[in-house]
Amino acid sequence: MSDHHHHVLLLGFTDREACRRAYEDAMHLPGVRQVAVLERSDEGIVDIPESHIRGAGVPTIGSGLVGGLVGLLGGPIGALLGFAAGAAIGNAAEQTEMTDGGAGLIVLSSRVDNGRALLVMDVVEHDSAPADELAAKYGAPVERITAEEFAEQVRVAKERAQGS
Repeated sequence: MSDHHHHVLLLGFTDREACRRAYEDAMHLPGVRQVAVLERSDEGIVDIPESHIRGAGVPTIGSGLVGGLVGLLGGPIGALLGFAAGAAIGNAAEQTEMTDGGAGLIVLSSRVDNGRALLVMDVVEHDSAPADELAAKYGAPVERITAEEFAEQVRVAKERAQGS
């Protein structure tokens, strides 16, 4: 059995400013991969004022470097073209990840009432205590959804949107 669990954590807030403060603390939790604040104004308009993806840009740069190294076989021009091609491939992979993350936030937007906020965290937890302590510090209820279950919810929502 694995000693870690991949979850999407949802912390609900009635105070949007408190949610933004919790966001700052959440970025330092162990195992956090992504963090976002999802807010709905009193008028019902949804906004994502804060978001962070740990390691953003790494696939693009890493793929570019690998492409550049392979391109060295073709000389300086080959290295340049290899880097450009590798970076383009890495960037495409990152864009797919970001699109999926955006779709996830759209799915979650229905859970946010007018004038409220939701702190969303993609986290690999070895211990639930740090996130539970963060929630307790801000008096926010915490809901854990397995990453697999959440991915399925997003997939179903995408299928419904495409079928409309």
